[in-house]
Amino acid sequence: MRNLVQMLFVALLSVGLVACSSSSPDVIKRDDAQRMSRVEDAVVLSVRPVMVDGNQSGIGATVGGVVGAVGGYAGSSVQREGQVLGILAGVAGAAAGNAIERMATREEAVEILLQLSKSGERRVVVQAKSSESLVAGDPVIIVTTGSKVRVSRAPK
Repeated sequence: MRNLVQMLFVALLSVGLVACSSSSPDVIKRDDAQRMSRVEDAVVLSVRPVMVDGNQSGIGATVGGVVGAVGGYAGSSVQREGQVLGILAGVAGAAAGNAIERMATREEAVEILLQLSKSGERRVVVQAKSSESLVAGDPVIIVTTGSKVRVSRAPK
């Protein structure tokens, strides 16, 4: 029983840590600090809400499978029956853990259609909702660091 409680604790902790990761444009990753970025001026053409699908890293499925297998095996005093229950519960736990991880890491975002000021080209950026709300006609800057892009209101 103690092992089951420990496994459940590890499962909840793992899902919680995955859920804490952020793709918010208001949060800058440590690796991006003190790094030169390219900045382009643009104008917002439209903004629409979208949902970014959650991660399926395998952590949720692994933890769910282990917890299910341990719980299923412990559910019977007959060894062969416990093994079968452990396998079935492990498969069910893996599916449940995967679904939990995916739902816990989904996030609301916005799709921003932009027109570059210099070339007139149009670009689309999807980013997590930020503290700034952008609307059509807003002057913005597009900040590109490595392969990461974020959009924020242009300084006045």
